[in-house]
Amino acid sequence: MSFLIKFLKKLFGIGKSTPDSHPNPKPATPVDNPNEPALITVNRVLLIIYNPTMDAATGEKLADQSGWQRPDDLVTGFSADVLQTSHGMARYEIVERIEVDEFPILEDGFRYSSSLYLDVLHGVSPHHQPHGVDYHAILREFNIAERISNNEIDEVWVFGFPYAGFHESVMAGKNAFWCNAAPLAQTSHIARRFVIMGFSYERGVGEMLESFGHRLESVMEKTFAKKRGETNLWERYTRYDKKNPGQAEVGNIHFAPNSERDYDWGNPRLVPSKCDDWLNFPYFRGATRQVNADEWGNGDIRLHHQWWQKRIPHVAGRLNGIHNNWWQYIMNVNNVEF
Repeated sequence: MSFLIKFLKKLFGIGKSTPDSHPNPKPATPVDNPNEPALITVNRVLLIIYNPTMDAATGEKLADQSGWQRPDDLVTGFSADVLQTSHGMARYEIVERIEVDEFPILEDGFRYSSSLYLDVLHGVSPHHQPHGVDYHAILREFNIAERISNNEIDEVWVFGFPYAGFHESVMAGKNAFWCNAAPLAQTSHIARRFVIMGFSYERGVGEMLESFGHRLESVMEKTFAKKRGETNLWERYTRYDKKNPGQAEVGNIHFAPNSERDYDWGNPRLVPSKCDDWLNFPYFRGATRQVNADEWGNGDIRLHHQWWQKRIPHVAGRLNGIHNNWWQYIMNVNNVEF
């Protein structure tokens, strides 16, 4: 009897899956293609500058009173550096600039006044704890979730100052991942991932590249997370002599090929490195030579970071399923698959 039932089910197709009975499978890894073009990525930026008035009588702002940098000069210098070091593959467009005449709200609802902030800045009082900024207040005030979902903007830059509470970078949106900080909670309803960069006009372009470099590291580590051995090209890129004796390549944002500690970008010690071979990517030639800090600016933060970013692959093709133009991930974090 059971045999007859099975026969009839088979005969009339009973129990077979229909085309719509299961969700579509995850797309297969793209086929490697040496001719796949290297696409230029243009990110549209919402620029928010917190620059409160410190003297009501004169109208003097914090950036001017403290003798710090002009935010607009920093934006121009940083954008130019990214354009140059990416070989034209990464471009920024400021679609809106908003200058806010107040201190940002911190995560517990506290907001500095000009007098309280100057006391902290001059060491008269300790800075407020908890010191983290209220990112959700910023998202609400500037309608960021809707603007991201509507493809009006691709990322946000926020300029602050010491104790403003911003991360160097943080990612938000659906399936956001670690980006030098834990993903911003309660943002999974936002359709696209996006990065909020936190800059300070107390510092220079070199420090902006430092913050961007940590974002770059986080994104590329996630991009190559499933690759093992020599197929994990990001692991190769970041090798430095102290960690991989005799096998240094380009290093990471804190460690040049010959660095012996964090931020040791001025070390005169010579080490063998394949750093220049990355300019031949993906056609490595195995070229190794002795290098030291003379190559990357003898301790200058901006020069080192420019040198380091210039070697990021930026050419056509795809290798092991990953674009040979890594800037397509660094800029558009929605391209990262996992």
